[in-house]
Amino acid sequence: MVPELLSEAESRMTKSVDALKRELQTLRTGRASPTLVERLSVEYYGTPTPLQQLATIHAPEPRLLVIQPYDKGSFGAIEKAILKSDLGINPTNDGKVIRLNIPALTEERRREMVKVARKRVEEGRVAVRNVRRDVHKDMTEFEVEKMISRDELTRAEEQLQRLTDRFSLEADKLGQAKEAEIMEV
Repeated sequence: MVPELLSEAESRMTKSVDALKRELQTLRTGRASPTLVERLSVEYYGTPTPLQQLATIHAPEPRLLVIQPYDKGSFGAIEKAILKSDLGINPTNDGKVIRLNIPALTEERRREMVKVARKRVEEGRVAVRNVRRDVHKDMTEFEVEKMISRDELTRAEEQLQRLTDRFSLEADKLGQAKEAEIMEV
């Protein structure tokens, strides 16, 4: 019973940290990365569609993203989605591809991005703690219903806390790496 709860907790915490990793990849740094715009929602024939399903995205240079739509009719919708996003980048359309010149971040913008990164890391840690809370509640219910002993509950709580600490530390490391990447000139 308890091992199943702990393995469920570990898998849910892993998913939380993976979601945090994906969130951090969408933050803009000084260099171009296709992950900046991959998940950008484009209104395509009335349906919100991720940009990665509508076009190929690649970074031929450190400060340039090139988006090549599969359908020529989607150029306007893609440009509109990029302009509406919080990227602060103006797309250039030459009829074949959309180019995004990624300007160097100012010091002030870097600090703002670091704040956003810290906020997302904290949200990731909260998600890990929420998993811990849910699993702990289940374990105490097992103890109240006499399905496990008090000693088993104590051991399980210690294991759960070790899991929580491990994944919180992993989230912190991801955040520190992203902050270093953002502040890199």
